[in-house]
This record gives sequence, structure tokens and C-alpha cells, in this order.
Amino acid sequence: MNWLTNFVRPKIRALVSKTETADNLWHKCTGCGQMMFHSALDAALFVCTSCGHHLRIDAKRRMAMLFDEGKYQRIELPKTPADPLRFRDQKRYGERLKEAQARTGEADAIAVAHGTIGGFPAVIAAFEFGFMGGSMGTAVGEALIAAAHLAELQQAPMIVVPASGGARMQEGILSLMQMPRSVIAAGMMREAGLPYIVILTDPTTGGVSASFAMVADITIAEPGAVIGFAGARVIEETIRETLPDGFQRAEYLLDHGMVDMVVRRKDLRATLARILGLLLRREPSAEVVPFAEAADQQAAAPGAPGQGS
Repeated sequence: MNWLTNFVRPKIRALVSKTETADNLWHKCTGCGQMMFHSALDAALFVCTSCGHHLRIDAKRRMAMLFDEGKYQRIELPKTPADPLRFRDQKRYGERLKEAQARTGEADAIAVAHGTIGGFPAVIAAFEFGFMGGSMGTAVGEALIAAAHLAELQQAPMIVVPASGGARMQEGILSLMQMPRSVIAAGMMREAGLPYIVILTDPTTGGVSASFAMVADITIAEPGAVIGFAGARVIEETIRETLPDGFQRAEYLLDHGMVDMVVRRKDLRATLARILGLLLRREPSAEVVPFAEAADQQAAAPGAPGQGS
């Protein structure tokens, strides 16, 4: 009986049972189609090792990547009406919100946290593209204002990482009102004399690109990120011309002066640390050496050391 139980039965079960394999072990690069193992892709910060394409990442991974040692403290964001217009298309807007919240673990399409970057205090507002395409509704506008208030309180720079398709259509005019409201957040940083930095990721389009995303003191972009207002196909149909290669890509915008720098994902933290050091470190980094002429005048002055009385 022990032989049947301990040997034969497990062999039969192994033959007839379906082997369960996790569906997230492999990822396909959206740039070149190469299949990559999850652990290797995670170690590469979700950058394709074959073509260098920067895949989209969620807000939690983004903040862990940018803050020192991956340590940060998230803040609770203001509560907003869940469905102010009682909108419904194929399903109720409230149902879409609940599905997105269950899928991403986020309350809405943005997360705000504070920590240090290169030893300097910083506040980061990172978008969650997996939450209804990172669309900007009332909750996002309130979160950006909250992030600006936190940055003022801590006298820290504010860094925003958009990844969005634009305004949220289910909130109608209320979502469009978040465009000037988000610009107010950028204005708060300017009035406080604090740096406002934006890292444009794929994609940054629609009302997001037409508001706070393009009014930063320093604008950084990830390689290959799609950045623009309307889609390329819509523009071609409107102007009835063929757009140049790479139109609305980060490198194209860099060449045309719309972006200050294009930085690879693995270099983002070091780049931010260097920028914050230049902007926030008030004292000189080395001993101040007087000009030779000024030194000679000081030595020739009456009563100077080494002069006879």
C-alpha cells in the first residue's frame, strides 16, 4: 500500500495534472519583440537589453528607482468625488475606477512621496499609467497641489514624472480644469524659489503635455518617449503632410529645443543628484582663492603683514 501511495499515485498525478506556470515570467519588448525573462528585465530597470527600448514601469518602481536606496515615504492624497458627473459609456465610471484600483493598488493615477536624492530632500509625484492610461482627473490635480504644498513645507524641489494619455474624458470639463490647476502647482514652486523638474516618460500626451509637463525649470526625457499633444496620425490628416521620422520622440524634441536633456533610465538618479547639487548647494564647493591683483593690493597696503613700520 505504501508503494502505491508513495510512488505510483504521485507519478500518475504528475502525468495527468496540468503544470501551472506563472504568466509573468517572460515579457515581450514592445520595441523589438524580444522575449526577456522577468528577473533579468527587472535588474535592467525594465530597459530592453537587445534594443535599449525603455518599457513603461509603475509608480512604485519609479519612486524606488529615483529615491536614495529606494526608500521613501508616501503621503495621503486629498479625497475627491469619485464620479462627479455620473458618467457612463459601456459601463459606469465608478466601476472603471474600482477595477483600476483593484488592478494597480493605487487610489488614482498618481502617487506622491518624499525622500532624498543624492542626499538632498525631494518630493516626487509619479503617474501610474496602468490606472486608466494615467489620465488626469480631479484627483491628479489635487495631488499635484498637495505635492507642491509638501515641497514648500520641506523646502525641497518638486519632481513630477508624467506617464499619461491626457485628460480623463469621464470627468468632462472638470478634468480640463486640472490643466490650469496643475500649472498653479508649478507656479507655487517658482514663487517659493524651489526647483521644479519634470521627467517626461512614454507617453506624455494630451492635456498633460499642454500644462504642467512643459513648464518646468528643467525638462528631462527618457529615450524614445512619445511626447506631444495630438497623435501623429491626427496631425498628418489635419495638415495633409507626412511627418518627419521620429516626430514626437524625445530625441526629436531635444534637437528642437523642447527638452533640456535625454537621460537613460539607469542614469536618472545620478543626473538628478547632480542637478540638485548645483541648484541647492549655496556655498562654494572649494576654497575661494582671491585674484592675484587683489592679493597684490592687499600686500601693498599700509600696515599689511611683512611691511616695516
